[in-house]
Amino acid sequence: MLILQRKEGQSLTIDDRIVVTVQEIGQGRVRLSVDAPRDIAVLRTELVEAQRENRSAAQEKESPMQLLQMLRKENEK
Repeated sequence: MLILQRKEGQSLTIDDRIVVTVQEIGQGRVRLSVDAPRDIAVLRTELVEAQRENRSAAQEKESPMQLLQMLRKENEK
């Protein structure tokens, strides 16, 4: 893992194709802009993780109704 420090307005370039620029820093948040070719997916990590979870859930053998019944039984205990 590479850790870099950047100031507002500064950028970093990845593979001569992707430029990430610090747009604004303030109150516990950093706003970034990403300039990348359209064929490169740029997603927030939480969306990638949710996508993985959804795919995993779609492969479950139990139906959503069966899972709901199992949850209800667990909550009754």
